[in-house]
Amino acid sequence: MTDNGNIYVISDHENPMAKWYVVHTYSGHEKKVAINLKQRAESLGALDKILKVLIPQQQKIVVSEGKKRTIEERLYPGYILVHMDMNDSTWTVVRGTPGVTGFVGMGTNPTPLPEKEVQALLKYIKTEQPKFEAKFSEGDTIKIVDGPFSEFLGKVEEVSEDQGKLKVLVSVFGRETPLELDFTQVKSI
Repeated sequence: MTDNGNIYVISDHENPMAKWYVVHTYSGHEKKVAINLKQRAESLGALDKILKVLIPQQQKIVVSEGKKRTIEERLYPGYILVHMDMNDSTWTVVRGTPGVTGFVGMGTNPTPLPEKEVQALLKYIKTEQPKFEAKFSEGDTIKIVDGPFSEFLGKVEEVSEDQGKLKVLVSVFGRETPLELDFTQVKSI
């Protein structure tokens, strides 16, 4: 199974009847379900009907203890998209895969996603810049751990998650002085 970022290719077959379906899984088991689905499709001879699995994820930068690290965050925990030609046998293959709890749809029938929505989701995943995850909120007291104001205490006035920066008020010579700092330059108290 090849992994193209968020898309796991189960089969290289082309099938003009294939559509994207949303499948509900146990949260945190999305990747395991993709692997199990490939094995089931191979063993049950459905490689020409079950083609791809998409696990919508994006990169997020988490700042913890003054260090940045990049993680893959699932956009829809507990859900994957499967590109398949739906019929009774392929429904059974997917539905019987360990970790799958069911299809999303109206009543008992799985509803395919419009191709336009899938393309928009793929575009969003590929073009979106990594986001910062703030562990800070307005009013928090922080300690500056890097830069010329190292060891100073301050109060968070504004959080800019998309830039990974904080506006902090620090008392310098008895006056409140605003500073703009990176998430990595401060730690919560």
